[in-house]
Amino acid sequence: MATDYDEVRSDVKESQDRSLEALQSANAPDARSVVRELDESDAIDDASVPGGEFIAEELTVQVIPQAHDEFTCYSCFLVRHRSQLAKEKNGHAYCVECEG
Repeated sequence: MATDYDEVRSDVKESQDRSLEALQSANAPDARSVVRELDESDAIDDASVPGGEFIAEELTVQVIPQAHDEFTCYSCFLVRHRSQLAKEKNGHAYCVECEG
């Protein structure tokens, strides 16, 4: 007589059915109450910002132009000193990190 080893054993199947019934009968919230709670928490979050007040302030940054002894690598787009120039090809400069 052939035995199907992939078939679920009867005792395991019964315990799975019992656990499924227990989950279904558990006191779980319905979908509408969950949505209502989420909406209420979003309304509270909109009123306050974590960490304090929201202050609209502009950031001022001083931009320094590229010096005559610097170049911008065509691969990583970082401004490097001329001592880090590995090669120039078709008018584009590459640093030693990108070339190596």
